Amino acid sequence: MVRAGLCAIVGSQPDFEVVGEAGDGAAGVGLAASLEPDVVLMDVRMPGVDGITATARLTAGPRPPRVLVLTTFHQDAYVFQALRAGASGFLLKDAEPAELVAAIRTVASGEAMLSPAVTRRLIDAFAAGAISEAAAPDPRLDTLTPREREVLMAIAQGRSNAEIAEDLGIGTGTVKTHVNALLAKLGVRDRVQATIVAYDLGLVRPR
Repeated sequence: MVRAGLCAIVGSQPDFEVVGEAGDGAAGVGLAASLEPDVVLMDVRMPGVDGITATARLTAGPRPPRVLVLTTFHQDAYVFQALRAGASGFLLKDAEPAELVAAIRTVASGEAMLSPAVTRRLIDAFAAGAISEAAAPDPRLDTLTPREREVLMAIAQGRSNAEIAEDLGIGTGTVKTHVNALLAKLGVRDRVQATIVAYDLGLVRPR
């Protein structure tokens, strides 16, 4: 029933096409290998191969799709593992259809789906000890310029490029340049992964 509802919402968009659906992670990974979708909507809890393992398998492939995790966030502590596995973001299952469509467009364009509200919950989880911090210094921090560190900290706080530009008194184009540079230096794909790295490395800490 849930999959049918998702298919109806996604399929109603003129520029979207539902190319396949699966009831568990193993079947989903198999279908994705043959169908090569641009975006995969992934549930965390599934029979057999769960969403975390499936996400890791999908993002490790030669042409990985963007993975958008659907979850009841307050119940699924494993969502953090899904993000570490390479998911491009996550959306609550009770989100409105328009939010789902917007989220798909966001991750399909190469951006990450990490809203300020979700970032707040991520910070709370760090504060509560739900996510462990790295014990040893990471050499990747030394590769960042002072400005790139500032931009990374702003990303980890859920700030958009426009907000970062205003905060730092620079142009949005310059912010994009810094974002691309720090993503490359950290070896991550998007802002979600960068946020996790920022907290793991202790560059940003919960207030």
